[in-house]
Amino acid sequence: MAKATALASEVKQFERNTPAIGVFAAGDPRIDQDSRQRCRNIVRMSADILADRVKLPDGSPVRVVYAPILVDGEKQADIVARQFQDAGVGVIVCTPDTWAFPQLSVISLLQQFPKDTPINFTCGNSGPKPGVVFAHAVNGALAQSGRLSHLNVGTWPDTGLRPAMTEDTAEALVDWAFAAITTQSLKGRRVVIFGHDSMGMETALAHIIPTRNRFGLEITRLDMKLLSDMLQRKSYNEVELKAFCTFVEKRLGDRLEIRDRADSRRFDQSLAMYLVIRDLLKDLNAVGGGFMSQLEWGSDRRGIPLPVADAAESFFNSTFDHNGRKMPVPFATEADVQALLTMLFFSALTGGNPPLFMDFRKVWEKWELDGLARKVGIELPENEPWAQKGLVDGDNSGSASLDWAAKPGATIDEIMSKISMPLADPDYFPGMGNSVTYISPGGLEGIAGRLTFSQLTGMFSLSWDEATTAEVPEKLASALCQATTPTWPHTFVVPKYASMYEYKHYPPANHLHMVQGLNPARLEYWMDLNNVLSQATWSARPKFIEGVDRPVPLLYLANGGEDAAKMRMGR
Repeated sequence: MAKATALASEVKQFERNTPAIGVFAAGDPRIDQDSRQRCRNIVRMSADILADRVKLPDGSPVRVVYAPILVDGEKQADIVARQFQDAGVGVIVCTPDTWAFPQLSVISLLQQFPKDTPINFTCGNSGPKPGVVFAHAVNGALAQSGRLSHLNVGTWPDTGLRPAMTEDTAEALVDWAFAAITTQSLKGRRVVIFGHDSMGMETALAHIIPTRNRFGLEITRLDMKLLSDMLQRKSYNEVELKAFCTFVEKRLGDRLEIRDRADSRRFDQSLAMYLVIRDLLKDLNAVGGGFMSQLEWGSDRRGIPLPVADAAESFFNSTFDHNGRKMPVPFATEADVQALLTMLFFSALTGGNPPLFMDFRKVWEKWELDGLARKVGIELPENEPWAQKGLVDGDNSGSASLDWAAKPGATIDEIMSKISMPLADPDYFPGMGNSVTYISPGGLEGIAGRLTFSQLTGMFSLSWDEATTAEVPEKLASALCQATTPTWPHTFVVPKYASMYEYKHYPPANHLHMVQGLNPARLEYWMDLNNVLSQATWSARPKFIEGVDRPVPLLYLANGGEDAAKMRMGR
């Protein structure tokens, strides 16, 4: 009589299941042995490139496996599919170099995986035994069946046992793999939100069911009372809190504004919030979080206003804390869930770069900058894009990553030397505590944007553009800061294609987010894999930029275009 097997009844440590990338090639049993060995070598080459360059959202290397068995037909498809399943493969790459038979090979293998498993075909544009012909055949077959796949027709030598793909081919494959692994590795994960609706902002609501259904993410909601109680009970290591305070005080000196014992107590409490929330996130295996704060926590005088969470939120989004270097934990001020999702995906797509949270605060068009420059007695430089176009002053009292105070590669001490922590505004935040402030350096490049949700379609969309931070003369920077809130972080953002007129009329919400090291193609692959609509229809941006955008999937072209296809898929 067969018996069931009991799993371990006590588990002290465990590692979350993370998807592997599986690489294989379809083959033709009729070809010569050298050509078959060449196919195997291409599979291994591709797998090694992915293993070397692709990172999980936490910055650790992704697991990559490859199949030496060429999938000639159904028998080999079954064997490789089982090998991939046993290895935990959740992302599939096929690198054909010869003709093969689509239904007998790739389709037979794919049928053994969930229908939303990302699949990529990367091939050389070779003539002798044309894998590119097979790639078009199987990509077309999948498109006709309504299944999304991405085709990367790249370049490697037509002859030779060990061809090497070009860097452009490799970059396209790596960009797609980052998007695919981000998509798959965040399914089943959770974020934690303290508090309820974010200041009544409809654009920040936790759309629980759409978020679960679209991204596979869970949103755990905890009342802010729990945090208040844990602070009151001192549910943190007091020795660690003292070390944390010393870390900040030593590096900020008089840039940390403390007037008296009450200010000191409130600042200690704000750092204690970081320790308590950190431990709660760890206990819940969370990958991000958010804190409501306003109004109940720190601004409602009917209760007992408590200190702001600015320092805690900023340290979560940073690559360090008092214990040294760490991975950023995307964390949204004002419990802005759409902000959190944006920062979570932006950071994951870069393997863990720190995300930036900003208010979409003040758009300065050129004529306004000209007037402000005259007022402070300077001339705008003629050769700077920001001076000719304008800029956005992005600033917020909350969770601005400290890393954005300096250029990439800066040491912790260099970053902290740019930071100040003045007292919070007593009118807006009677609970007091300390804000965080700095001015970001110019030349930081990446993507700026924000996710939004629409009940009309039941879909998410992403407003985005390439963007660069502006290096503004000191006198003008000071005047820009004084025009908004000087005691908050300031990042002067210049979109690449959006005009300032478009930028100030089309934002989906009052918060904006940016990450360095993310390019359009990688972001577009991610939007495809998650069926997110793209809002990048700026008047100056071409619909398609070769060498910048990813190739449009055949599935979209065959179904009325990208938006039309995504809307049908989202029904």
